[in-house]
Amino acid sequence: MIEVVGLTKKYGSTTAVDDLTFTVRPGIVTGFLGPNGAGKSTTMRMILGLETSSSGRALIDGKPYAALERPLTQVGALLDANWIHPSRSAKAHLKFLAATNNLPTARVATVLDLVGLSSVANKAAGKFSLGMKQRLGLASALLGDPKILLFDEPVNGLDPEGIFWIRNFMKQLASEGRTVLVSSHLLSEMAQTADHLVVIGQGRLIADCSTADFTERSSQSFVRVRSPRLPDLAAALQAAGIASTATGNGPDAALQVTGTPIEQIGDIAGRAGVFLHELSVQGGSLEQAFIELTASSVQYGDASKAAAATSSSGVRS
Repeated sequence: MIEVVGLTKKYGSTTAVDDLTFTVRPGIVTGFLGPNGAGKSTTMRMILGLETSSSGRALIDGKPYAALERPLTQVGALLDANWIHPSRSAKAHLKFLAATNNLPTARVATVLDLVGLSSVANKAAGKFSLGMKQRLGLASALLGDPKILLFDEPVNGLDPEGIFWIRNFMKQLASEGRTVLVSSHLLSEMAQTADHLVVIGQGRLIADCSTADFTERSSQSFVRVRSPRLPDLAAALQAAGIASTATGNGPDAALQVTGTPIEQIGDIAGRAGVFLHELSVQGGSLEQAFIELTASSVQYGDASKAAAATSSSGVRS
């Protein structure tokens, strides 16, 4: 488990991370989101002891990173896929890490196979594509078989097949009971990968909740209903105190219902004997929710839109 408590980082008069508190629990993938400059990478570096906090603390299973014995066996991280020496082969790089951390050499072949790099194990890392370097970084993070993993933008440079692979890979790691914290700007991918979200802006916590809850509470979603008996359904909804709006014509005619659970609408239709051709939730994407909630925290953007978003939304958990 990762615990961040009152974490603050200042560079002179600039506050990069501001009294940040959250917990990353095992068994799920936690997405770490925020606009550029929000403080995500700085926070991850402080968790790993690469930056010294101005105040507060970051603990890994109750201890600061510097107090861990054989840290590679407890924490694995991928923060920068380009840090590997370009002349060293993938296998040589991992053997070096294994030797300096007193890990079994046999583990090298295992992690190369896990990330799909066995066929290029003897190729110099400098000749790797960015996607291949990301995979090698993942192999390095997994070398000590740690229970806690931190990944900063791990899908950078990956093709669609690679993105699909890493999505399932992250889920598999979490299903094994590991603690997985993933930072990414690909919101559509995070919507499919992360079970829980920690969202920050300008170094401050904006939301700490499940992905579904973040999307539902932070953006305007509605239920779309189609039926050959729309007027009857509208009347039944009205009798239950639920307003609906008619949209479209002909085959596209539908009712739009806001603020009512989809199950309740289905139950009302059933009691009224109204057959439904469609009953679906529309809108409410993670991307939309993210834009709404972080608009006022974007370093460079449309100030008028930020002000409007600030006045119309707000989730703090």
